[in-house]
Amino acid sequence: MIQVSEHPEGCVLTVKAHPGARRNGIQGEVGGCLKVAVTAPADRGKANQALLDILGAALGLRRSEIQLISGFTQRQKKVLIRNCSKAELVTKLTAVLEA
Repeated sequence: MIQVSEHPEGCVLTVKAHPGARRNGIQGEVGGCLKVAVTAPADRGKANQALLDILGAALGLRRSEIQLISGFTQRQKKVLIRNCSKAELVTKLTAVLEA
């Protein structure tokens, strides 16, 4: 099960990034984290930006509704999803993972 926790502004999603991948996309669940592959290299925040773009597109979020809050230089990251309840986010993630 992917770790999703409540936050005063919405929810926090735990993500495991795979920078320098061959293809962009959500690859499933690994150790309680959502695994996201990005083609961008882990250089000067390029992979972090690509990760947020991929997540936003997959979950139907605007850029202002998604923010990286920890793990800027690690593979495991925490992403804040604003204006979204835990139940809504779990529903969206389930739909994305089943597709």
